[in-house]
Amino acid sequence: MRKKIALVTGANKGIGLATARRLGRIGMTVYIGARDETRGAKAVEELKNEGIDARSLHLDVTDDKSIAAAAARLTAEIDALDVLVNNAGIATPNGLPSQTTREQLRTIFEVNVFGMVAVTNAFIPLLRKANGARIVNISSEVGSLSSLFDDPKSMTYQYLRELPYPMSKTAVNMITIQFAKELAADGIKVSAAIPGYVATDLNGFTGYRKPEQAAEIIVTLATLPDDAPTGQFWGSLTGAKGDMHEHGRW
Repeated sequence: MRKKIALVTGANKGIGLATARRLGRIGMTVYIGARDETRGAKAVEELKNEGIDARSLHLDVTDDKSIAAAAARLTAEIDALDVLVNNAGIATPNGLPSQTTREQLRTIFEVNVFGMVAVTNAFIPLLRKANGARIVNISSEVGSLSSLFDDPKSMTYQYLRELPYPMSKTAVNMITIQFAKELAADGIKVSAAIPGYVATDLNGFTGYRKPEQAAEIIVTLATLPDDAPTGQFWGSLTGAKGDMHEHGRW
């Protein structure tokens, strides 16, 4: 039986590393996409010591040459790609919309939005060769227009004021829907994972959820059964009770 293969971008730490570990533990070969080759190699060594079939892949999602080289390497090494997790992402310093600069918007969209589209397009040929591939895009509840505006008592409404990061995650939601529609005929399911407020260096480790909890959500979407819907959003939303799982689109 053919062993499934996954690629996780930004996988040398945090949610990406936890996701790679979980995919490896269920028997997949996992490519660790990392901009920093040294950190990528360190993550691979860590996973290999745990008995996981992990391999390093130099991949800078803001560099088209790097993306093309990564796709060419995998095309030469594997017959098909079963799972693509678009995890690489950055955040910007907090600030009011009126304080947002063009450079801040450009910087975050290069990684969170443009990079996601470029990576997905580069690996679509390999994904189409798999039998029912899965793409998981890492979104956020702050990308939901309703969660930011409809409930003045919600945590996101009260505390989130910045513009670039929420904008980028709203764009990720649109990316998910549009790719889901296009790739449905190929049997490829495209989903958006909502990890929740996870303690990573993205937020100075202030989150109340662990990367392993986020990975559970991502891997669930990466292993959806054939009769599951495509284009769905699923994960952890912040509410009065802390954690609640939501299915569907928002």
